[in-house]
Amino acid sequence: MDRKIKKKVWTAKRIFTILGITGVVALIAYVFIFADKSSKLNVELDKINVAEVTEGAFQEFIPVEGTVNPKTTIYLDAIVGGNVAEKFLDGGVEVEEGDTILRLENNSLQMQYVQEQTQTNRLRNDIENTNLSLQQRLFQSKSAIINLDFDIDQAKDAYTRNKQLWEDKVISEQEYLNSKRMYDRLMARRVNEIESAKFDSITAVNTIAQNRERLANSNVSLKMVENNLNNLWVTARITGLLSTVNPEIGQTVSPGQNIAQIDDLDGFKIVARVDQHYLDRVYLGLKGNFDFGGSNYGLVIRKIFPEINSGQFNVEMMFEGEVPENIRRGQTVPIKLQLSEERKAVMIPRGAFFQTTGGNWIFVVDPSGEFAVRRKIKIGNQNLRQYEVLEGLDVGERVITSSYDGYEDKDKLIIKK
Repeated sequence: MDRKIKKKVWTAKRIFTILGITGVVALIAYVFIFADKSSKLNVELDKINVAEVTEGAFQEFIPVEGTVNPKTTIYLDAIVGGNVAEKFLDGGVEVEEGDTILRLENNSLQMQYVQEQTQTNRLRNDIENTNLSLQQRLFQSKSAIINLDFDIDQAKDAYTRNKQLWEDKVISEQEYLNSKRMYDRLMARRVNEIESAKFDSITAVNTIAQNRERLANSNVSLKMVENNLNNLWVTARITGLLSTVNPEIGQTVSPGQNIAQIDDLDGFKIVARVDQHYLDRVYLGLKGNFDFGGSNYGLVIRKIFPEINSGQFNVEMMFEGEVPENIRRGQTVPIKLQLSEERKAVMIPRGAFFQTTGGNWIFVVDPSGEFAVRRKIKIGNQNLRQYEVLEGLDVGERVITSSYDGYEDKDKLIIKK
């Protein structure tokens, strides 16, 4: 009797087929779900810079260039014009206050002085003669009153005597009346003479006062011209370094023209130019420092010039403490202008990566050192050496700080040692 053979379900062929299909599906799932799809680039370790994220004292400062200037500069401008007759000193020498630098010549001014002097002397003589004449008139008036008083006494005696004699019928009434008229006339004359003397006295006082004022004004004019003559001699107003003497012998100098300048050697200041971007962050009292001759020197802003020129503005800084011994006018020094106080912060070194990323992202090296991945970060303030990191990095992590040219569209860098 025939036996029915049962067909096997799990044949070797079926099993291998299922395994094959399962493998393909798994591979496809891995590729689409689990595989790393990021854009990669191989880089050589010796061609990149790797730095560690640190935490410490951070201070924001900007580099500015300062020019050394004397603390005080005196500009000598011509007060009067003239031709340079003599030149006693040239620029580059130290002078004492009062030293003569040069002498100007001005014939018109000298002639004016002679005329003013002559006019003043003539006015003085005229005034003296006028005053003398007024005094003589006053003396004459007093003398006339004295003589008049004597005549009045005589007329009074005659009038009194004749009155008695007329009453006694000794003399005629006509003789008595004549003596009375003489006495009355002299008394009236005395009153008039006194009023005239008072008027002459008042006139004399006023005239003398006016003459004195005229003479004083004339003397002032003469003194002004005399001072202008003295101003033809240009002298040092302070002790210091005569830095420049512009005119030469024979040259014509106009009033107000700069002749020379003297630098006070008692101290220096530094004038620095700052980018206009920092105008609202720069204030009086802001400090800075610079290295000179192996030492560091402190500065502080004492004056701000807010006028913008070529995108920059000027600040005037004074030394805090010691001043370098060998520093000279006109030297330039690199200054670190401190925009903030020191504070604790997470930092990374400055690097060329910032030019590509703008501080928005960076490549962080894996602890294994085999690769680096792109990560978003947030950069705060910066100084010459460091960036302040506000978000995205932890202390101890390592980052790539060198140039990112060619890395812009990469998510992962494979580091080849």
